[in-house]
Amino acid sequence: MISIDDVRAAAATLAGVANRTPVFTSRTLDERVGARVFLKAESFQRGGAFKFRGAYTKISSLPADVRARGVLAYSSGNHAQAVAIAARLHGTTATIVMPEDTPPAKLEATRGYGAEIVSYDRWTEDREEIGARLARERGLALVRPYDDPLVMAGQGTTALELFEDVPDVGVLVVPVGGGGLIAGCATAAKALRPGVRVVGVEPETGNDTARSLAAGERVRIDVPRTIADGLQASSPGELTFEVNRRLVDEVVTVTDADILDAMAFLFDRLKLVTEPSGAVGVAALLIGAVAAPGASVGVVISGGNVGVARFAGLLGRD
Repeated sequence: MISIDDVRAAAATLAGVANRTPVFTSRTLDERVGARVFLKAESFQRGGAFKFRGAYTKISSLPADVRARGVLAYSSGNHAQAVAIAARLHGTTATIVMPEDTPPAKLEATRGYGAEIVSYDRWTEDREEIGARLARERGLALVRPYDDPLVMAGQGTTALELFEDVPDVGVLVVPVGGGGLIAGCATAAKALRPGVRVVGVEPETGNDTARSLAAGERVRIDVPRTIADGLQASSPGELTFEVNRRLVDEVVTVTDADILDAMAFLFDRLKLVTEPSGAVGVAALLIGAVAAPGASVGVVISGGNVGVARFAGLLGRD
């Protein structure tokens, strides 16, 4: 569906606009997992997560007259903020369909970037149906969170940068929700280093992509109950699944307890604040779900959008 040329074109669009996020290392982490680990910290991206890359790439591609009418997206928080920022940078408006139980920090940030919020119940309503209907009624351009080639290409610039900084990465570990981030990153990684192993990580209760890859077709599950609110997809995207079934080597899962341990480790040892979804890659390494003895392992920390009250509340659990 996409190629390394698409990812490079997205990188050109993002140049001077998106942040080139830092790569962190930890001797303690290396010793714990028996590998050299390089953490690509998308928590330092505009909007606090990797989502800005795809949202800006997509919105930039829209004809000026279409963009001027405004854009619409549905999101649990990170894509919402990214679309709101990208729309503002392009001088247009954003309407965001968000779950009623969205963490307050993400809701407030999205509204703070100037977006109009339309709430829905994630347990009983279909956000894609609501988004498509509102886009039609209002004449707005729909910016999907992952199932779009331009969005996937934009997210792939995360891996493009990582491999420029660390060319010998042998294993790439990426969080998986709808599959856009790993689709873009796998496209870039396999083109730049064909022998690289790409491993996705999902919450144990939200293993729709792992089930789909095992079945050879998209599988739908109930909305997963997990603290990783950014990874609560019920099924892989149609386009992302076609990319990931070809390029992703394995998908592993972690529990909420594993995620909390990783968040605490990243805070204590690297002074990195991560949201639950952003910590799943490190969680997988810490429990030994990704075996890569002696290898150079790249891990995408996908975001850091967690408010202080929620962060303290989560890590204050027994």
